[in-house]
Amino acid sequence: MRNVVIGFLGTKLDQGRRRSWRPSVQICAHSDFPVDRLELLHDRRNLRLAEKVARDAIALSPQTEVRLVDMELANPWDFQEVYGKLYDFAESYGFDEDREHYYVHLTTGTHVAQICWFLLTESRHIPACLLQSGPPRHGTDPGGTIDIIDLDLARYNALQRRFEAAAREHSYLLRGGIPTRNAAFHHLIERLEQVVTRSDEPVLLVGEAGVGKTTLARRIHELKLQRRRIKGRLVHVNCAGLQGPHAMASLFGQRRNVVGLAGTERAGFLSEAEGGVLCLDNIDLLPHAEQGLLLDALESGSYYPVGSDTAQSCRFHLIAATSRDLPTLAQQGIMRPDLLARLALWVFHIPPLRDRREDFEAELAYELEEAERRLGCKIGFNVDAMTRYLHFARDPGVPWTGNYRDLSASVRRLCTLAERGRITLPMVEGEITTLTRQWAALRRDGDLALLAEVSPDLVNVDEFDRAQLAAVVRACRAASSLSAAGRRLFAVSRQAKASQNDADRLRKYLARFDLKWDMVSGST
Repeated sequence: MRNVVIGFLGTKLDQGRRRSWRPSVQICAHSDFPVDRLELLHDRRNLRLAEKVARDAIALSPQTEVRLVDMELANPWDFQEVYGKLYDFAESYGFDEDREHYYVHLTTGTHVAQICWFLLTESRHIPACLLQSGPPRHGTDPGGTIDIIDLDLARYNALQRRFEAAAREHSYLLRGGIPTRNAAFHHLIERLEQVVTRSDEPVLLVGEAGVGKTTLARRIHELKLQRRRIKGRLVHVNCAGLQGPHAMASLFGQRRNVVGLAGTERAGFLSEAEGGVLCLDNIDLLPHAEQGLLLDALESGSYYPVGSDTAQSCRFHLIAATSRDLPTLAQQGIMRPDLLARLALWVFHIPPLRDRREDFEAELAYELEEAERRLGCKIGFNVDAMTRYLHFARDPGVPWTGNYRDLSASVRRLCTLAERGRITLPMVEGEITTLTRQWAALRRDGDLALLAEVSPDLVNVDEFDRAQLAAVVRACRAASSLSAAGRRLFAVSRQAKASQNDADRLRKYLARFDLKWDMVSGST
C-alpha cells in the first residue's frame, strides 16, 4: 500500500529561514514512514516557494512524487471559502483506498484549514487519517516527529465519551435536571438539543397548558448562551396581552408623535430581544396584522417601528408556543398560513404529564425540593403517604388536567400544611379528594363546552342528559363510523337483544336532541 500525504504549503514554516526544520520537506524524510506521494496545495502567489519545496523534498526522498495543486483562496481565514474549496477538491480527487493510504498533514495551513480538514476526514469525505509533524527533539529522527491520528482508533474513544457526556449535560439542562424514563420524551429532548445548538431557525413548542413550554423556553435560552449562539437576554411575551391599538407598538416599538397613540417612545419587544431569544407564548392569539409583520421581520431581518420611516434590523431567535391546533386555526383564518409555514420547520409536541407516568417519582422529588426552597425548611413524605400518592398519580384514570401546575400546586399545599415537616397518609387522602373534586368541576365545564361545539341549543338540556350526551359525543368522535360508536356504547345491553342494530339505536338516541351522526362525529 502506498502512502499519500495531502497538505497545504506552509508559507512561513516551509521558507526555511532561521530554522532547519521545514514540515512539508521533512515529512518525506522518515525512514519508518515512507511517503510515496505528496499533494502540496498552494496558490499562485507562492508557486516559486512550492516548486522549491518540491525539489528539496525529492532531493531528500527520491522515491517521493510531489504534485503541486493550485488552490486559489481569496481569504484563507474565511471558513465558508476554505471548506468549499477543500470539499470540491475531495469530491474530484478519486481516492483509491484499495491501493493507497491517505494522510492529511495538519501542521501547515491556517487554523481554519485545520478545522476544515478535521470535518472532512471525520465525515469521510476524505478517507484519511490526520497527521501532525513537529521539529526534532533530542535523540529523535532528524526529520522531526510525526503523530498519526486515526479517528476510528479505540484510543480516541475518550474523546467520543467527552462529546457524549457534553450532549447528555445539555439534555439534562433542558430537562431541568430531572431524569426521565419515558423514551419518547427522552428522544424529543435529544432532538431539541440538536436543533437549538445548531440552528437559529424558529422553534415551535406545542402542548397543553401547564406542560412547561415557558420553562422549556427559558432552558433553551440558557443552553444557547452556553453554546455562545446568543449573547442577549430572553424576552417572554404572552400574546394574550398584545391586543388593541397598542399591540403593534408593544411588539415593534414606537416613535414619538404617532397620530392616534400616546406620544411616548418605546423600544418594543423585538428590540429588547436583540441578540437574544424572543418567546411568544400563545402565538395563536397574536393579532392578524402583527402576524404578517412578524413574518416580514423573520424573513427580512428588519422591521419598521410604528411611526418610523427607517427600517430597524433585528437579530433574535424566536421560540413560539401554543396549546392549540395551529393548522386548524389556519383553516379558520385565525392563524396566517404563511407564518405557520415559517414556524413549522421545527415543531416539538410536548407530552402531557399523564403520558409520562413513569416519571412521576422524579417529578415529585423535584417539586418537593422546590417547595422546600420556597418555605425554607426540610419536608418529607412518610413511606405510606408517598406510596399512596404515587399510586394515585400513576393511575391511568387520573387526568392531571393542569399538568405540572396541578402537581406543583398539590405538593405546595401538602408542604405548607405539613406539621413538623412530615406529610402523612391522611394529608395525602385529603389532597386526593381536593384534586378529584377540582377535576370533576372542570369535566362538567368541559361537557358544556363540548356540547356547545355540536349545537348551541344543547347547553340548555338537563344536567343528567348533558353528562350522558357528552359521553355519547366523545364516543362518536373517537369512532370510525356510526356502527362502531354504537357497538362501543351498547356493548353490554346488546347481548340481551335478539336484534343487535346498534347503529339504529344510536341514531334514535341522537334524534331525541335533533342531532345526526355527521353533526357529532366531526366528519364533513
